[in-house]
Amino acid sequence: MAGRALVLGLAGLLAACSAPHPEAPAQPLAIYAMDCGHITVSDADSFADDGSFAGQTRELVDPCYLIRHPSGDLIWDTGLPETLNAAADGYTAGEYHLTVPVTLTSQLAQLGLAPGDIEYLSISHSHFDHLGNAALFAGSTWIVDADERAYMFRPEARAGEDFASYAALENARYQLIEGDDDYDVFGDGAVTIIQAPGHTPGHTILRVNLPQAGPVLLTGDMWHMAESRERRTVPRFNTDRAQTLASMDKVEALAAASRARVIRQHVPEDFAALPSFPEPLN
Repeated sequence: MAGRALVLGLAGLLAACSAPHPEAPAQPLAIYAMDCGHITVSDADSFADDGSFAGQTRELVDPCYLIRHPSGDLIWDTGLPETLNAAADGYTAGEYHLTVPVTLTSQLAQLGLAPGDIEYLSISHSHFDHLGNAALFAGSTWIVDADERAYMFRPEARAGEDFASYAALENARYQLIEGDDDYDVFGDGAVTIIQAPGHTPGHTILRVNLPQAGPVLLTGDMWHMAESRERRTVPRFNTDRAQTLASMDKVEALAAASRARVIRQHVPEDFAALPSFPEPLN
């Protein structure tokens, strides 16, 4: 009997070892809002071509967003370079004073992630405060508007001081968004990149249809200031004024049709109203 019990025990052990282990539960759809820098503007005149912000000082936030989906993770915008975290007093460039109180990589680490774990990267547009950490995600699949990619690698951009922060993307895997269609990131309508040009040639926004909070629009640089949306101000540095106004109309129509929550990405009140990291909005 003892021998038979031993045989049965070994058989059970082998069966347990060979049985497939249950997979980890799928990550539910959620948005994580991460602090990727702060910008003090000493003279906000360039943020409205009608002169209405001339001489005004403004405080802007510069977030990054991690979109977690059952099929993978997407980083939306990458903020200011996290190397600025080492500068205790920040960095001044013209009318901008930049500070990075916490690094993007340390925030990802709180979720048990590293940049190499992120499947997808997309940026609303290619200004320095949105792609400062883009090189960290050169191993991800970069989803980018075709016009924006061409704009980023034109000769003038290559000669600029910001080019080094994203040069590695030139040889990264990428998925072009061509024409005027939306791009469904995961193929289920949950996360959609929507073209909204004018700030730059290929500026985009992101719609996330959350299960509890409902639709959310992350609007890039559609509006920089709290009052920019209502007043429809167009920054002097936008590439096309008419396109900008048309994109504003498009985004407003999308928001109204779906009753979406609109996040003006640089507006401190909008960022503060989101769950504090590492809590998600879902």
